[in-house]
Amino acid sequence: MMRIWPGHPYPLGATWDGTGVNVALFSDNATKVELCIFASPDDTHETERIELPERMYNVFHGYFPDLKEGTLYGFRVYGPYNPQQGLRFNPNKLLFDPYARAVGRPLKWDDSLFGYRLGDPSKDLSFDTRDSAPFAPLALVADTAFTWGNDRRPEVPWERTVIYELHVKGFTKLMTEIPEKLRGTYAGLASAPAIAYLKRLGITAVELLPIHFHIDEHFLTQQQRVNYWGYNSLGFFAPEPRYCAATDPELMIHEFKSMVRTLHAAGIEVILDVVYNHTAEGNERGPTLSWRGIDNTSYYYLNDANRRFYTDYTGCGNSPYLRHPRVLQMVMDSLRYWVTEMHVDGFRFDLAATLARQFHNVDRMSGFFNVIHQDPILSQVKLIAEPWDVGEGGYQSGRFPIIWTEWNGRYRDCIRRFWKGDDGSVSETATRLAGSSDLYEDNGRHPSASINFVTCHDGFTMRDLVSYNDKHNEANGEGNRDGNDHNLSWNCGIEGHTTDPEILELRDRQERNFFATLFVSQGVPMLLAGDEIQHSAQGNNNCYAQDNFLSWIKWELTDAQRKQLAFIRRLIEIRKEQPALSRRRFFKSMTLGDDIDEIYWLDSTGRQMTADAWNTTSLHSLGLLLLGHCSQIDDQGACIIGDNLLILMNAHHKPIRFTMPPELCKFRHLDRLFDTFDGDIEIAACDTSQPYLLRPRSMALFRHKAGT
Repeated sequence: MMRIWPGHPYPLGATWDGTGVNVALFSDNATKVELCIFASPDDTHETERIELPERMYNVFHGYFPDLKEGTLYGFRVYGPYNPQQGLRFNPNKLLFDPYARAVGRPLKWDDSLFGYRLGDPSKDLSFDTRDSAPFAPLALVADTAFTWGNDRRPEVPWERTVIYELHVKGFTKLMTEIPEKLRGTYAGLASAPAIAYLKRLGITAVELLPIHFHIDEHFLTQQQRVNYWGYNSLGFFAPEPRYCAATDPELMIHEFKSMVRTLHAAGIEVILDVVYNHTAEGNERGPTLSWRGIDNTSYYYLNDANRRFYTDYTGCGNSPYLRHPRVLQMVMDSLRYWVTEMHVDGFRFDLAATLARQFHNVDRMSGFFNVIHQDPILSQVKLIAEPWDVGEGGYQSGRFPIIWTEWNGRYRDCIRRFWKGDDGSVSETATRLAGSSDLYEDNGRHPSASINFVTCHDGFTMRDLVSYNDKHNEANGEGNRDGNDHNLSWNCGIEGHTTDPEILELRDRQERNFFATLFVSQGVPMLLAGDEIQHSAQGNNNCYAQDNFLSWIKWELTDAQRKQLAFIRRLIEIRKEQPALSRRRFFKSMTLGDDIDEIYWLDSTGRQMTADAWNTTSLHSLGLLLLGHCSQIDDQGACIIGDNLLILMNAHHKPIRFTMPPELCKFRHLDRLFDTFDGDIEIAACDTSQPYLLRPRSMALFRHKAGT
């Protein structure tokens, strides 16, 4: 007979301590909790069902000296079933441990996974007595020990950070230099060819689309599709098994850690895209897999008027109730686990406004923000917010607390409008180029608070942004109704695929304009993986369920793709070489005056922009002079002396002659570093006494080397 000792209410989950396993599960309203042990992943029923003997602080717990690492388990939780009051306990449903470190068996969809009888006239008010154990996911007790050696976090300063957003599978799935069994896995991302590519590209951080254990929605499996992006979490502590080359659950943890260690050795940080704003259980018609059956009223925001229903700020069916201290603790424990145990360097929070909701309003003084700021571990890593959700008042761009950075959606939209040629976009473009001080300066943040991007996983790829006026999501099977309709894209004259050389050349040029703007802007640039080699999703701007060629990056490059890749590599090199492009602090003023000597906004005559010029809606060109003298200091307090830089931009369909500004005409040596019209990245001498012909829809960067 298995021995059971009282154990402890902390830590939560099933924790192997070298001699036995402590099991602890929180529930405010449960009456009994049973630990269910399985001998094999193929078992349809547990071999043992043991009631946790102790309850302290509403945590059911026990210690099992005879259990070892590798044990497969789940929970059955007893309590009242009254959906009208939000109570949905059903011990017939085997529940996944919210604190599971490893997945012992994935979910297999079956009607028994629902707490109510599907098809019953009373819907979710009915009660289902079928046992879900044959189909429910199983957790595994993991030994997380790992030899990290001399692993050190790169700790790249924000102003020197270049982020590369990628999908673990899609990045290496078609990379033929990698052994086939490793493609699409954590080990594949850590392989020598993948690391060499990332280092050669010049990025400093990878931002991984969700790697927490997730499931595919029921309707997707019925369509024989999957949730490719992974924004449907079921385990906040366990790495997603589908991205593992290893098949043993404990070795999956080791594989993830090895990936992090290898990326760190290459000087590359690892940022995780995390999804704490909703769970895979969905709304009241969703399955009972974990939190719903453990304590629905504690874990989720419920509708004030009728607690049968959920308050949904995400459009995904539910929102975790972070006002409850135990739910907030779960999120914080998860974040700390990934930093301390898995050595990741930061997080991008999906729909982060949801996490800050207090009494339904987004609150900068919410418990979530307060705890993050006080935490000695989490306050020191990179924190990136997607600063919105779909609830009322959910658009919070520029309003996050001081240690946070944000995806700058206004930057994305403004830069798209400018290069599309929209009227009246020059003034805002200047603000975005200079770091978006209108959004971040007032509360004491720096330009690095702005994560600048033109494209990301959610929306058009860069190639599609210049190839399609409209989304083409027919492959998603939703009648092209899904995905964003507001893309601010331009197809350059023909919708989609074409062999017209003039259209193709214009598309290439427009891509270079976007990239060049991104890498000369103050703030932190983020590049979508595959954009640098013109990956196309054929106009699909919502590839969340496309685990196929629409999402997998193709590495057999054409000459045009190689040229674009070389151009972007050079842009990143230039950014790293030029301190004026990555300032720690905002410029002294966003308007020009006699005492301003860091930044000058210029019209095509080489003179400073006037108020009338800023207000001219038909203006489609802009010049920017950045002086590189000592306006910043390095980590040792020494002056940073950089080159003087001139940026010229022409979004018009006609050429413009830019007269060189007087500040540069006095210098004898001026180099052109690139011109996006033809993608020329060869350094060329420039005559400052002559106007520069900036050809249609193009951009150029010039340098006066310091001390010459």
